[in-house]
Amino acid sequence: MRTEWQSWLLKPYGLFLILVMYSLTVSAQKRSLIDSLYYCAELQGTAAGGEYNPLWLNANKYGLSSLKKTNGYVRVSLERPLSVDKKRKWGIGYGVDLAFAGGFTSRFVLHQAYVEGRWLKGVLTVGAKTFPMELKNMRLSSGSQALGINARPVPQVRLALPDYWHIPGLRGWLALKGHIAFGKPTDDKWQEDFTQKVGKYTNNALLHTKAGYLKIGPKNITVELGLEMASQFGGETHRNYQGKWQMVPNNSGIGAFWKAFIPGGSDKGETVYQNAEGNILGAWVMRFNIDQKTWNLGLYADKYFEDHSSMFMLDYDGYEPGKLYVRKDNRYVLYDFKDWMLGAELQLKTVDWLNRIVVEYLHTKYQSGPIYHDHTVNIADHLGGTDSYYNHGIFTGWQHWGQVMGNPLYRSPLYNDNGQISVENNRFVAWHLGLSGEPISTLAYRLLATYQTGYGTYASPYLSRRYNLSLLAELSYQFPKGWSITGAFGMDKGRLLGENYGVQLTIAKRGIWAR
Repeated sequence: MRTEWQSWLLKPYGLFLILVMYSLTVSAQKRSLIDSLYYCAELQGTAAGGEYNPLWLNANKYGLSSLKKTNGYVRVSLERPLSVDKKRKWGIGYGVDLAFAGGFTSRFVLHQAYVEGRWLKGVLTVGAKTFPMELKNMRLSSGSQALGINARPVPQVRLALPDYWHIPGLRGWLALKGHIAFGKPTDDKWQEDFTQKVGKYTNNALLHTKAGYLKIGPKNITVELGLEMASQFGGETHRNYQGKWQMVPNNSGIGAFWKAFIPGGSDKGETVYQNAEGNILGAWVMRFNIDQKTWNLGLYADKYFEDHSSMFMLDYDGYEPGKLYVRKDNRYVLYDFKDWMLGAELQLKTVDWLNRIVVEYLHTKYQSGPIYHDHTVNIADHLGGTDSYYNHGIFTGWQHWGQVMGNPLYRSPLYNDNGQISVENNRFVAWHLGLSGEPISTLAYRLLATYQTGYGTYASPYLSRRYNLSLLAELSYQFPKGWSITGAFGMDKGRLLGENYGVQLTIAKRGIWAR
């Protein structure tokens, strides 16, 4: 059986990346491409009681984590960040980050392997790299709903404007940033092993993401507005259909790439009632910032959507009775504005022992309502409900290696024991609190607390509400010469994730390999 490393090497982008990194090494002496090469060596071990590793000991770590009660890894990485060339018009960066793990979904994890180049403000990245989520605190937030940090990075070709670029002539009042990317997930073999042909899985599927953000306002009061979108498309779906196991090829070719970029078309097998091709999802995001001398306040919203009914909260409902797709009346259905993540982040610039506070509220119960009905010849009413966030009828949903690629409060497929790659709790209400501080310059702490009420899904609702409380207490100490040690305690209590508790210890050494 191929390992993840062997499978990755067989892909064109893997071979391309190796060739590029080899050429960088050969020319390093002339172009100083090994100057400021940062390294990290890390050892982590986790021991837990209960059924699973607690939520906040494994979530939002870019998939370098495990639900197993006992797990750990040895990790090494080398990276030359683009910031080394910040004084030049151009820049070159690259990195390799790998781990040897126990209790994970694979024993060897090629976590990151990428090269990237910058010209002025634009950056082209090829390979697998971890990217930060936008408009939220990386350490204290529960996570973005669309483009999160919970799952392993997907190897991709990505063109980005990663930092805000102020449009000339507007005196700094308007800036923009964003990205466009196409990539391929690496979990094909894991999907087949996990399902054992009980549930559907996909091979050779592709991923497209894009995002754009605007920043409006002067330096101390700003508003950030953004749209994040993603599409899973192509490849083949393996599923049980009417008692027979079948392989269904999805649309491919240049047309499929274009329809992933601009949603359109339809999936194979759709006839009268057609939706846009692939699994299309995204989020509207917004943040309002007030920056003062001693404090900073950010208020933000994250509105997730699966299709047009939840993207625009509007649907056409004026079809003529007795006919299909014949528009008669200027009539629309307005859906309720119920599903949101609403958050606040307060930074106290002069209080070391408590420097950041994050509070978030998440509501995902509505999902455009409990009824889906395409208009028919006899019944002309059209309703687009039961969106089933993070799930899809053809693809395996918004996940990679069993971890959701958005907010981890959506119950990841890794928790399932029925061979189904699906999110079994996507209707919930949750409150989340995050605190951090540095009592002294070498000591930092982080506290997370999340209370969640789960309802299951519209298709498979829980018979009664399920509650869950997840806690994290983490303490980090920085020693001289780049050494650090981090200890954490996590706990879950309730019927959503079970009664879990555990401890995690991480020892790391960081520094610069060459200057």
